[in-house]
Amino acid sequence: MKRRDFLAAATASGALTALGKTALAQQKPPASQTQDDYAYFSSLLQKISGPVLELFASERFHSDFPIEVNTNTDGRDNRIVHLECFGRTIAGAAPWLANTAPGPDLAARDALREMALLAYEHSVDPQSSDYFNWELDHGQLLVDSAYYTQAMLRAPFLWEQQSRKTQQRIVAAIKSLRRVSPPYTNWLLFAAMNEAFLMQVGEQYDPIRLELTLRKFQEWYVGDGWFADGQHFAFDYYNSYVIHPMLLDILEVMTAHDTYYWHGDIQDVYDLQLKRSQRFAEHLERLISPSGTYPPIGRSLTYRTTAFQLLAQLALKKQLPETLPSGRVRSALRAVHEAIFSHPSNFTEDGYLRIGFAGGDLALGDWYSNSGSMYITTASFLPLGLPADDAYWTEPSQDWTQKLAFSGRPFRKDYSVEY
Repeated sequence: MKRRDFLAAATASGALTALGKTALAQQKPPASQTQDDYAYFSSLLQKISGPVLELFASERFHSDFPIEVNTNTDGRDNRIVHLECFGRTIAGAAPWLANTAPGPDLAARDALREMALLAYEHSVDPQSSDYFNWELDHGQLLVDSAYYTQAMLRAPFLWEQQSRKTQQRIVAAIKSLRRVSPPYTNWLLFAAMNEAFLMQVGEQYDPIRLELTLRKFQEWYVGDGWFADGQHFAFDYYNSYVIHPMLLDILEVMTAHDTYYWHGDIQDVYDLQLKRSQRFAEHLERLISPSGTYPPIGRSLTYRTTAFQLLAQLALKKQLPETLPSGRVRSALRAVHEAIFSHPSNFTEDGYLRIGFAGGDLALGDWYSNSGSMYITTASFLPLGLPADDAYWTEPSQDWTQKLAFSGRPFRKDYSVEY
């Protein structure tokens, strides 16, 4: 069945509406004793991503998505919200949609996969009402284009199953954003991610944007797994929101293509970055309290569980350090998600994410964020790219460090590293 025929049939049969209603019915995730971990994460990701992917697939995002901003907003053009919401949603959902293994959520994955493919097609079609306005004069487009391309690296079918025309339009849109000169912060990674994507799909890429990014982050490494975000260190979650995950994905592509690097073998650069990421993951795990809460620190706090993207990514890639068994990471991440998403006020009555943290709270919104920005939280769901019978999901649950420590049980002491 052709993609547009699928959408028409699904709309006529009420399948898309039913998916949205199912998500709304799951306003509060079921209690731990009634749902296994894979089913819990899968149903929650459906709840978050389903309503917006349906809008994009049916070309109704521009007309129907409720844009919410705090009173401190900088008044930016709302047309950037298209790319912001979709790019962030798909970057985290992509591995799950690429998972074709049997399971109770297979029908939902199949439906949402088709919606995601349609959304990419619409995003670069100037005749679509949900065209992403790539020509806008706003640097935010560079930021969210990186999530848009990162998703295609994480789930190649999103690229491979597009028509040649759509692929050409995607490449042209991404190359057009070279007009944006990123500040010397984590924004360098957004430019580099796009170039890594172009390299991966066989298009002409800019090696300077890749090499400059790697050089600067080597300079900004402050030790023990932590990077500064530019010249100054900030105690926030950007090491997991952006820095470690994007460095790993970019370097993975560069290593696969045996890319020249001015200061040593690119494989060695990747290997060192992986060790540093694994070390930072150990810090993240120790931030999780016995009840699953974690410190509400730093800017962009409303990105919620994205604070643990790196743990999720290493779990997906089977790269967790030996000190973090899968059963421990899975149990800790479930506790985090329950602590954040158990309150119904996280969502509007129509099922869309609201600005907030452990519940809706508009006052927490940053001047640069809107309700579309919130969908970056899907980045903590990356292990759903693993089948439900994978060892990550089936290994026995284990208590995490703080849960051990505050119940008087033995736990591993922690020491800094020198790499």
